[in-house]
Amino acid sequence: MANLPFSSSTTEIPQVGDTPRHVAIIMDGNGRWARKRLMPRVAGHSRGVEAVRGTIRACIDRGIPYLTLFAFSSENWRRPADEVSFLMQLFLRSLQKEIERMHANNIRFRVVGDLSRFEGALVRLIRDAEALTAGNSALVVTIAANYGGRWDILQAVDKMLAAEPEKRSGFSEENLAEHLALAYGPEPDLFIRTGGEQRISNFLLWQLAYSELYFTDTLWPDFDDGELQKAIAWYRGRERRFGRTSEQLSDKTQKSSGNA
Repeated sequence: MANLPFSSSTTEIPQVGDTPRHVAIIMDGNGRWARKRLMPRVAGHSRGVEAVRGTIRACIDRGIPYLTLFAFSSENWRRPADEVSFLMQLFLRSLQKEIERMHANNIRFRVVGDLSRFEGALVRLIRDAEALTAGNSALVVTIAANYGGRWDILQAVDKMLAAEPEKRSGFSEENLAEHLALAYGPEPDLFIRTGGEQRISNFLLWQLAYSELYFTDTLWPDFDDGELQKAIAWYRGRERRFGRTSEQLSDKTQKSSGNA
């Protein structure tokens, strides 16, 4: 059995608290934010970087140890070429500007996704940033770039089969899960999508099995500490059963109170 650092929500009941251990966000609405202000779409992406900074600070303030941001999906290559080019350059510039600050604030930086389509300079910068921050522990910030949930599962299957080439069947969830891109962290407790859309768009298909899904009409550049607090307040009102009944949870709570 794989020696995973965190349990799977389908094989064990994970830890549950008032504060999510892992928040995953689809940062949607940059282009619409810009259009509403008669600005080019790329202006929304630039403003969205400020929302990223604010969200990182808010997670640290609340003691949230893992934050994953969907920056660029494997389907986003279908966008206009000039917008894709701008996004790549924005990623490069933002990383150059922010990584020393993240390191100074004890933040670990990681990127998951298929980096084979990125220019060499960007890949080297990503790897250097990951190496620089590898020992940091205040918050793990993961950027999903050229990432897709189906890609993640397929690449994990390839690695799982390569690890045991003589085996053809009898694999477990744990065998596969150790090769997923986010195997180093817990499954997201809270998923947030901004911008009003209500779908997960090929993001963390395996990992979101028991996540609480929060959708907001707020466009990503307007997402701030207050909006994150609204999402967490909503999360605290959820009953996380993981296949159990409400009565089982009530019995467990009563027993815990009786032993206090």
